[in-house]
Amino acid sequence: MTPTKFSTVLCAALLLGACGTSPPAATPGTPPASSASPSASAAAAAPQSTAQKNAVDPAAVQALKAMGAALQSLRRYEVSLDLTGERVLQDGQKLMHSAQADLQVAQPNRLRAHTATPMAQRVMYYDGKKVTLQFPDANYYSAVDFSGTVGDLVGRLKSNYGVELPAADLFAWGTPAAPFDNLQSAMNAGQAVVGGKLCDHYAFRQAGIDWQIWLSTGSNPLPQKLVVTNLGDDARPQSTTLFHWNLKPAFADSSFTFVPRSGAKSIDMVPVKKQ
Repeated sequence: MTPTKFSTVLCAALLLGACGTSPPAATPGTPPASSASPSASAAAAAPQSTAQKNAVDPAAVQALKAMGAALQSLRRYEVSLDLTGERVLQDGQKLMHSAQADLQVAQPNRLRAHTATPMAQRVMYYDGKKVTLQFPDANYYSAVDFSGTVGDLVGRLKSNYGVELPAADLFAWGTPAAPFDNLQSAMNAGQAVVGGKLCDHYAFRQAGIDWQIWLSTGSNPLPQKLVVTNLGDDARPQSTTLFHWNLKPAFADSSFTFVPRSGAKSIDMVPVKKQ
């Protein structure tokens, strides 16, 4: 999976699906320089090709690469996601919806992901040999054999079964699956405090979306907040993800193994039809 979905998958796989909006098909990009700066004024006066070329700040791109390296260095962790997203009504009024996801990860090949919306819950288990999707409200589940890394699993579920994991790009950044050649603009937008942590704030633009990310300062630049703006809609609906990290989790390895509840029904996982 590529970062085409970083903005969307991080806060869309669960969030946008829960909120009834569709994520644009694009990859992480970068925003134009601030008009308040002299360099931005000069860029505005320059030919389009020059302005576009100067819009991508290499330091902002490097910050994404550092984030990817930090993510790939994590071996065992928990991360909880608070997701909100806007749905635009026909008259232009916006409704905000919320959802939550909790991930337990033991790299390279174990994962438990619980997602919850006001409508339903879903739990994904992966123990390195089998992946199971449980739907507790209906008490049924689907399972298929699989072996590979969590990153491999994320991509295979998406392409073969249309199943998206919340924050899936956490497993793509820092790997060859995270290209940077589609950024239209990128900049450092200063610093802010998110959840009590000092963060570096970066803004990006790509085809169809603007997105902003706040990375914790220091030697472990993990994402703390993500905001995505859909440019394909004149109402510019936004989605937001807040990350809560636990890098010293206490979960047991048994967390990744699915055990059916009494009366649970097994159903087939239906592959996506290929055109």
